Amino acid sequence: MESLVNENFGAVKAKNSPEEVLQKWRNLCGVVKNPKRRFRFTANLEKRNQAAAMRRTYQQVRKVMTIFVPEEVKAAGFSICADELESLVEGHDLKKLKYHGGVASIADKLSTCTTAGLNTNSDLLNCRQELFGINKFIESEGRSFWVFVWEALQDMTLMILGVCAFVSLIVGLAMEGWPKGAHDGLGIVASILLVVFVTATSDYRQSLQFRDLDKEKKKIDIQVTRDGYRQKMSIYDLLPGDIVHLSIGDQVPTDGLFVSGFSVVIDESSLTGESEPVMVNFDNPFLMSGTKVQDGSCKMLVTTVGMRTQWGKLMATLSEGGDDETPLQVKLNGVATLIGKVGLCFAVVTFAVLVQKMFGRKMQEGMLWSWSGDDALEMLEYFAIAVTIVVVAVPEGLPLAVTLSLAFAMKKMMNDKALVRHLAACETMGSATSICSDKTGTLTTNHMTVVKSCICMNIKEVSNVSIASSLCSEIPDSTVKLLLQSIFNNTGGEVVIDKEGNRKTLGTPTDTALLDFGLSLGGDFQAERNAAKLVKVEPFNSVKKRMGVVLELPGGGLRAHCKGASEIILAACDKDTIEQFASEALRTLCLAYMELENGFPVDKAIPSSGYTCIGIVGIKDPVRPGVKESVALCRSAGITVRMVTGDNINTAKAIARECGILTDGGIAIEGPDFREKSLEELLELIPKIQVMARSSPLDKHTLVKHLRTTFDEVVAVTGDGTNDAPALHEADIGLAMGIAGTEVAKESADVIILDDNFSTIVTVAKWGRSVYINIQKFVQFQLTVNVVALIVNFSSACVTGSAPLTAVQLLWVNMIMDTLGALALATEPPNEELMKRAPAKGKVIFGLEGSGSALVLNTLIFNSFVFCQVFNEISSREMEKIDVFKGILDNYVFVAVLSCTVFFQVIIIEYLGAFANTTPLTFAQWFVSIFIGFLGMPIAAGLKMIPVHT
Repeated sequence: MESLVNENFGAVKAKNSPEEVLQKWRNLCGVVKNPKRRFRFTANLEKRNQAAAMRRTYQQVRKVMTIFVPEEVKAAGFSICADELESLVEGHDLKKLKYHGGVASIADKLSTCTTAGLNTNSDLLNCRQELFGINKFIESEGRSFWVFVWEALQDMTLMILGVCAFVSLIVGLAMEGWPKGAHDGLGIVASILLVVFVTATSDYRQSLQFRDLDKEKKKIDIQVTRDGYRQKMSIYDLLPGDIVHLSIGDQVPTDGLFVSGFSVVIDESSLTGESEPVMVNFDNPFLMSGTKVQDGSCKMLVTTVGMRTQWGKLMATLSEGGDDETPLQVKLNGVATLIGKVGLCFAVVTFAVLVQKMFGRKMQEGMLWSWSGDDALEMLEYFAIAVTIVVVAVPEGLPLAVTLSLAFAMKKMMNDKALVRHLAACETMGSATSICSDKTGTLTTNHMTVVKSCICMNIKEVSNVSIASSLCSEIPDSTVKLLLQSIFNNTGGEVVIDKEGNRKTLGTPTDTALLDFGLSLGGDFQAERNAAKLVKVEPFNSVKKRMGVVLELPGGGLRAHCKGASEIILAACDKDTIEQFASEALRTLCLAYMELENGFPVDKAIPSSGYTCIGIVGIKDPVRPGVKESVALCRSAGITVRMVTGDNINTAKAIARECGILTDGGIAIEGPDFREKSLEELLELIPKIQVMARSSPLDKHTLVKHLRTTFDEVVAVTGDGTNDAPALHEADIGLAMGIAGTEVAKESADVIILDDNFSTIVTVAKWGRSVYINIQKFVQFQLTVNVVALIVNFSSACVTGSAPLTAVQLLWVNMIMDTLGALALATEPPNEELMKRAPAKGKVIFGLEGSGSALVLNTLIFNSFVFCQVFNEISSREMEKIDVFKGILDNYVFVAVLSCTVFFQVIIIEYLGAFANTTPLTFAQWFVSIFIGFLGMPIAAGLKMIPVHT
């Protein structure tokens, strides 16, 4: 069966399976009892195709001049309507924008200000919402409980049983009257209703869990200026006229117009399907909802929101696209399909045998042509039993149990600060063997503070404000002025005053640490920003590992400021200081400047050499509590943790040792060295790498790819920046940071770690393992009951001509298996033992040692289990008598089945090791296996001696 399942269903991967592959397995599973239920949570490929078609036709938007402004819009104080704004931005219509007077004029017509933003007067806000709409997408309404009841009734076998129950009721009432004649029919009806309502309740609860998780996935905040204050807001509260601040990694939340900014590059592939990035500036000011900021930063004027945007229309289609199937779901669907076919054969044969026995009996009685109502009822009962065998035999609950287990795990992980975006990530994380983790914000707290500085060769601890302020008296005023100019101008952060009048620093943790340091030196952010004009900005990215600006000075002249990785900016500077700071687990940043000639062209790149060093600062980012214990737990679970960071190698090594990642046998390497290695060197090197410092996005991607493909590892990768997207996409499980992570990183990830804590990743691994364990429990339980129910009815039909389990009993068994069993076994929470690889006690009992001991133990368990079934089969020959061997040789079918079972078991154990995952056993081990199986017989004999009063 395993080879059949892998051949037909193994091509579906946890991530990025082609649509042809997804379609193939569905076609193979086309004939099922209830397709509505079986494929409820799978991707709607037709909807995906519709979305792709929408992307292709995106550029064919209207460009019609609709200058007319309705009276209600004028009455509200606006001079432009929603339709006009939609046409202008979607059509990228520069002529129309010019006609309206440009972006500033559009802002005036929307009664807003490009610097202070919207006024939050409630009446005006309500008017704005009514006229221009809100930034929410229309979603399909949640289905009621009764819809799930109706879907559960779509089961073909239940429909057939319903018809049987109706006929049985009519014939029974005609033959035996009320109430005796109605017992069988009403019993089947009651069983069907019970199965339907329990199934619907389980499915309804699942749908509510998925709906709650979908809401969590869509919670996105963004920086907005309103009432003159910069603040964080939900994207769903945005309105036309809002001023939104965008930076690298953000997703554009609405349609809008570029107000100001530098080096803005937009990735529009999610909207248009085109991979070529688009530059946005004053000449091309159009920003589209759903696209992503690939580089630069800017302010945007919101013009169109919600369902009026092209992205809104696209999302309305994609929201019905569904999730891709997980590999476990697909394989269990395959198992269910194959077993269903076997069950159908058993049902047909059982029905045929029962009917043949009935005809044989009537022939002996000479009543072959004489039929009564009782005979019709008997025939109907046989048919109902055959149908019910199909109901029981087809394990529809297998793939649905995966969905239930995954939904349960996803809900619980949400409580543990992990938001699962893709179902498959839950199950894949259970198999993870390697975690490539960022340092900053994941292993450390991401609360950075400048604690040490080296300015004018004066090394000083600056861990508090008083010490920092005293630094100014020890260095020249001109150097202090240069330092503050560099800190406050060469930054992606900002110092703002909130509504309460408190001063706040905004930006990345590194930027805010430097801004706080500048403020502690007595600097004034606004005064420094107003003193010089920003001419050019090159934002920080992980390739250059630096940020640069060009300033036009008040007295004339241009000056460039640069900050970033110390050894990269000033390769020729004194390295001793950098290494000293780094060895203390401090992140070092170098600040430098250079004077430029007045004729420096703005479109030219900022120089990368020739700078004068202002100073070096050491930033402290403490290791998170509990990380060392979590890393140790991963190691005990067989998961290798590697640190991949852009920091200095000495800083990385110091933090890695503190976390327990870097051990005596491990290697720490820098990205530039790594990428120069040959393939042969990499094959030897990669398994030993525990720390990679100064890594580029390509280095991280290469490491992950080799681990996955060359070394067959299941790799989880953490990331927070736009640059991490390729590695997150390549990994088996991408883990994005929820606090520090950009929207691009989150979009590429499978799981979002809401607290940015490495310990939460370990929790995700625990839940992933629990999913596998729970499904194994359920599979074992369901298939055991399936096989027993089939064999009991089939063998009894063959021997006695009757079926001991009635349709009602079989329906009850089916409900226990498919629904109640799934609820009971597929929702077990994880425990600490899941993350330990302690040797099994069985190894100690059997004295097993060495690398092959686990395989021997598993073979012993398998062999003992089979012989338990063999002796249990013998004990089952007699329900009441102790002597079960009497007349055993008279039943040649029984002897043949038993002999074949034993024969093939010997073949499987001794000769089919590679195929069956077994290993040959010794004579003593065979004896132990058979003896364990035999123990069931005296137990069964003892149970038979207990008197039962009837």
